[in-house]
Amino acid sequence: MTAPLTLTEGGNLYDRIGPEALAALVTRFYTRVGAHPDLAPIFPADLTRTAEKQLAFLTGFTGGPPLYHQRFGHPRLRARHLPFPITPTRARAWLACMNAALRETPEIGEAEARELYAALSRVAAYMVNTPEEGEPNLDNS
Repeated sequence: MTAPLTLTEGGNLYDRIGPEALAALVTRFYTRVGAHPDLAPIFPADLTRTAEKQLAFLTGFTGGPPLYHQRFGHPRLRARHLPFPITPTRARAWLACMNAALRETPEIGEAEARELYAALSRVAAYMVNTPEEGEPNLDNS
């Protein structure tokens, strides 16, 4: 789940988006996350470090320099997020915040926004580690 997105015409997604637009996206995204009633409880009050890690991850994920690996080691996404109850509702909320942030970031073209959203949708589904309250836990991991 941490391999960079594939190269397409015009370069990789990082090259097509650019570091400034990616940073703007992350800023807009965490403004939404910090205010979201389903997400704020599982995030720290100060999202500065979290945003820094997300930007580093997205940089490598989209085909840019492997900043997350260099600064923090292998992302181990699912393992690092296991302490936090990520329900399907929270995964959808996370994606909704990302979708809104993508729409609020005009520096990111529509095709690139769709490509990034599709890739992050797969990541969000992978990150779910807790069933909704009252639902059976079908995760056998």
